[in-house]
Amino acid sequence: MTQLLNPPPSADSNQILCYFANNTSQVQIARISNIPGWFFERVVFPRQRLMFQAPPNACLEIYTAEMVSSLLCDRINCTRLQVESLTSVGSFC
Repeated sequence: MTQLLNPPPSADSNQILCYFANNTSQVQIARISNIPGWFFERVVFPRQRLMFQAPPNACLEIYTAEMVSSLLCDRINCTRLQVESLTSVGSFC
């Protein structure tokens, strides 16, 4: 399942479309916390895809969900997740 989410509140229209896929067998938490005045956090289930808009300087943190806590396992600059259009990420089936 793919989620399309609203862009962050911003007067700046310089948002980029980003794509992240959880290709693991574990539940992951995707979080952006480095943008002042905006906090983004979503649960991404195994083999689920996530599309979102973010400022180019945003950094997506990926946490692996554990029973009692979460472990930061990756930090990705959103410019590395940028896509040009929905057709550039392939089939959503």
